[in-house]
Amino acid sequence: MEAQLKELLPFLRDKNPQVRQIALTNLLPQTPQDAPHRNIFFASQSNGLKKAEENAVVRDLKLLCRDQLAVAHDAFKALVNLSDSPLLVSSLSETPFLVFLVSYIINPQSILADLASMLLSNLTASAGACSIVIAMKVKVITSPKVSNGFYATECRSGTCPDPVPYPQGEERNVLALPLLLDAFVQGANVEEINDLSKRPRKGSLHFLASVFANLASSSAGRDFFSTPRPPNFLQSEGNVEFPIAKVISFTEHKNIIRRGGVASTIKNFSFNARAHRALLTPEATSVSIPPSKATAPGVGALPYLLLPLAGPEELDLDVQEKLPETLQFLPPDKIREPDEAIRLILIEILLLLCHTRWGRDYLRGTGVYEILRTAHEVESVEKISEHIERLVQLIQGDEPPASEALNEEEEYDALPTDSLPPETRLIQGLGFPGSGQDLSALAQKQLGISSADEVAEEEEEELVIEPLGAESEDDDDDDKIVEV
Repeated sequence: MEAQLKELLPFLRDKNPQVRQIALTNLLPQTPQDAPHRNIFFASQSNGLKKAEENAVVRDLKLLCRDQLAVAHDAFKALVNLSDSPLLVSSLSETPFLVFLVSYIINPQSILADLASMLLSNLTASAGACSIVIAMKVKVITSPKVSNGFYATECRSGTCPDPVPYPQGEERNVLALPLLLDAFVQGANVEEINDLSKRPRKGSLHFLASVFANLASSSAGRDFFSTPRPPNFLQSEGNVEFPIAKVISFTEHKNIIRRGGVASTIKNFSFNARAHRALLTPEATSVSIPPSKATAPGVGALPYLLLPLAGPEELDLDVQEKLPETLQFLPPDKIREPDEAIRLILIEILLLLCHTRWGRDYLRGTGVYEILRTAHEVESVEKISEHIERLVQLIQGDEPPASEALNEEEEYDALPTDSLPPETRLIQGLGFPGSGQDLSALAQKQLGISSADEVAEEEEEELVIEPLGAESEDDDDDDKIVEV
């Protein structure tokens, strides 16, 4: 059987598209991790001490991603399945191919943009691909006659036709990440339009959320998300905003891939303690992120972090007044975030924001404790309950002298990841952990890839929250956390 499959490999380069399609259709079932003959895609071409050449099969699959629809669909799918292997990461992460992927994704007319996003998500799990994407520039031609105002010239393929008429003007190189962010925002609700021809974008691009989470796991990625930029690259003058502000609102999106990846992005971004003030400050106030002095409207992230944790419980009027406006008087059918992995990430973000004295004081004054108390009462996952208890202890506990907290923002971003407790570690790799599978596993389940190993959990102290207003022998001890 393996010998017969190997005989199909040369037909991936056949001039007849039907022959290429038949060959790829028969080879595709061997690309998942548990396929019996997957090794045919990993044939080494090294010769002695000579540097190994690029795998011919992988090179053919990369070229077939530009083919007509049926062939390109299977080629993308095959590479998504194969991209979990470290043996192919360097070949798939070459700059020309990554530039094609990004250019293809940002084009609204790309039919297979979602598969390309899955592939980019898997590839950016590696540091090499991350660094390339963060610094990447793509060639575009700006034109008001194109649907989104520009055309990325390096996206040409059979599933991404050139605009008619072709835009006139000179190509210019622009940073790719802002364009990916805009495409991600535009794809948020395209699935609600049943008629594909009427969609502003052909793909929903939910998997870009995990790409952003991967990029934000590096200091260079966090720097990008914390550097004020114009909302539209076509308008370089005028108002600016922090790029992280574009993804904040998706923590309650109906798609689990999107909202989970966004939560992971915010968590990784929160490792820059200097950015906490900008992350929490409401939009009406301008703020800078040291050491830069450039200012932009605050992100106002707290309502988007708390809303998924809030339920339908009725709170006292004096408590309601402390909450952000969007969390006041929630309807009786309000549902908490159903995915336990995402709930855990949201609590971990709040734990990170408690690193600085300013952050703890801000959370105290905005009703965070009340939301956490009601969430703790109905939480069924022990690990999440423990994290909530630790968070409440930080918010409700006594503060050290002010002099000891002066340099908190300066020290935190330099801490090595492996020295931090479990609730404050960067989310690395393809996405967020959850229920025995990570974010990439949602794509892997669809495409036949095995999920990654779960990270071992460390034991933590057991803490208990006393209900707000509970009776106690000492009134001063109400609402405090006590160790058991």
